[in-house]
Amino acid sequence: MPQFKIHHVTRYTYEVPVRNSANQIILFPVKDDYQTVLKQDLTITGEPAVDIYKDYYGNEVGSFMFAEPHSELKIDSKIEVVTKSRPLPEDAVSKEEQWNSLQAIKYQVPLIDFLKQESCEVVHEIKRDTQVGQYLQVTPLTAALKLNEYVYQEFQYIKGVTSVETTTDEIWKLKAGVCQDFAHILLVMLRMTGIPARYVSGYVCPNHNGMRGEGATHAWVEAYIPNYGWLGLDPTNNCFVNDLHVRLAVGRNFRDCSPVKGTYKGPSNHSLEVGVSVSYEDGHTQDDQATILKPHPITNGGNKSDENSYRKYMEMIQQQQQQQ
Repeated sequence: MPQFKIHHVTRYTYEVPVRNSANQIILFPVKDDYQTVLKQDLTITGEPAVDIYKDYYGNEVGSFMFAEPHSELKIDSKIEVVTKSRPLPEDAVSKEEQWNSLQAIKYQVPLIDFLKQESCEVVHEIKRDTQVGQYLQVTPLTAALKLNEYVYQEFQYIKGVTSVETTTDEIWKLKAGVCQDFAHILLVMLRMTGIPARYVSGYVCPNHNGMRGEGATHAWVEAYIPNYGWLGLDPTNNCFVNDLHVRLAVGRNFRDCSPVKGTYKGPSNHSLEVGVSVSYEDGHTQDDQATILKPHPITNGGNKSDENSYRKYMEMIQQQQQQQ
């Protein structure tokens, strides 16, 4: 079971002192059978009281107010977390039965939220270019894997061309972006086929080079697969999500999972610096830092890898289907 120490720093710097800074943070890792938080130290400028509660999607959310005039706001989170590998889904049930199962649950709460398509002017272009209908001829699992691979292959990983406010329409036309953009496009495609899909924020922590987003804040997607549940898919790296990904929050999109957001009284000019480092059990540390102006994209690091962590798995699934 991998163990990671993750240090995540967010620093706002203001040209002149501001006041009444009200903030929301989602920096508390998910706690479940596959992820155990050993320790978390959270330090905030001014040491304000942090009110922690669970939101509609089950995420731990913190809110705080810093009323005194200040020229800097620093939010420093240090966590120690252990992750556990989870079994991958089997695909033995017929595709007809699985699609019927998805039809039967599409109005259930909270799945209905993860099927609702957001405003998107290029939805018809996406249907045409991806030939969505072809994915209904295979099982939901195979469809999800193929769509994940489609995003990975057709979109370029380029930092700085998008922000958190870039729309799905703009991402589709650019055919480029970073992890949150890849995730948003995959969400549209999965929901288009009738597969519930939710956005996930967190970190990817492989102890080697070659994965985009390594040692940084990251985003991916979870698809709801019949007879299995939520399956994590990382379109930025074309891989399954397992014990090398640390989950912070889930939601309909980035807005539901933003690690830090807030408001304050004062001039609008300010700068934002985000830094993440990951330490491993062997002492190796991976750092990722970016200094940018608001609004800021999720930071990413690493290089594109041609390796496909589930290509062999897909081939195995396809062979099983041919034998049925």
